[in-house]
Amino acid sequence: MSKLITIAVDAMGGDGSPKKIIDGISHHFLKNKNSFYQIFGDKNQIIKFIPSALNNDCFEIIHTNEVVEGVDTPLEAAKRGKNTSMWLAVESVKDKKADIVISAGNTGALLVIAKLNLKMINNIDKPALSGLWPNKKGMSVVLDLGANIECNDKNLIDFSMMGASLLKALYPDETPKVALLNIGSEEIKGNEVIKNTYQKISQTNNPNYEFKGFIEGNNLMNGDVNVIVADGFTGNVALKTAEGTANFITNELKKTMTNSFVGKISTLLNIKNLNKFKKRLDPRLYNGAIFIGLDSPVVKSHGGTDYIGFSNSLSVCDRVIRGNLIEKIKQNIN
Repeated sequence: MSKLITIAVDAMGGDGSPKKIIDGISHHFLKNKNSFYQIFGDKNQIIKFIPSALNNDCFEIIHTNEVVEGVDTPLEAAKRGKNTSMWLAVESVKDKKADIVISAGNTGALLVIAKLNLKMINNIDKPALSGLWPNKKGMSVVLDLGANIECNDKNLIDFSMMGASLLKALYPDETPKVALLNIGSEEIKGNEVIKNTYQKISQTNNPNYEFKGFIEGNNLMNGDVNVIVADGFTGNVALKTAEGTANFITNELKKTMTNSFVGKISTLLNIKNLNKFKKRLDPRLYNGAIFIGLDSPVVKSHGGTDYIGFSNSLSVCDRVIRGNLIEKIKQNIN
């Protein structure tokens, strides 16, 4: 039997909580019996959604009436105090009562509360928000997705190493292939920070990953690299552009296939391939961003996802812990 993993869950963050959170836990538990859930939030609300299929010995509810609101600034969230469901969930990891924490709540608040409670890994200056993107050959790790608007070359070098460690933790059989997101593939392109980063990584020859140089936005999905590094501003713009493009393609295809008799017939004839296409672009399958750089792992679920997406982010929690992400980063950091 696999090791039991304890996940601290902020049950009050994101749209449709706490029902969505509990439904996500129940769905995850059906596939994974080796997790224990510490559920933080309003017990009177949470208990209404606990199904009989969820064994009483696989979870506990830690009651609090206080929550971080979606409209709170990070400072306001911190001022709400230490009795919010988000703070208590993070604190559980700090106190070693849980292995990992997850929230679908306010992203900025989660980062600030995590940084207030958890230490940085030695020799890492800034944590990064990393996520998973599909590519033609599998999956890519992309970071930073918005935690740090401004970065220096050391930050980007650290992100490269942390991203490679994350890929190896999640996909042990994959070889990390790192590239820097830039406006061109030539060495002379880009600002001074990214050009300096390129030179330093090229000279280091890091044994933990293959460095593939620069990558442009139109090549992110081709699968030639699987760790894509950027500052938080650039990475967040790339993320939102990719999400918007995927939604546009899915919606336009749906319109085309349903607005005429011929379209409906084509849909019926191609239903199997269309379902494969739809599944490939389903953002719920890639839900679960990870704050890396802290000495304990913190996972951020998209606030607007449904219970399937939240369940998938719980699976990311499992893989991060079983893949020994934090130890990999500590071993690989210079």
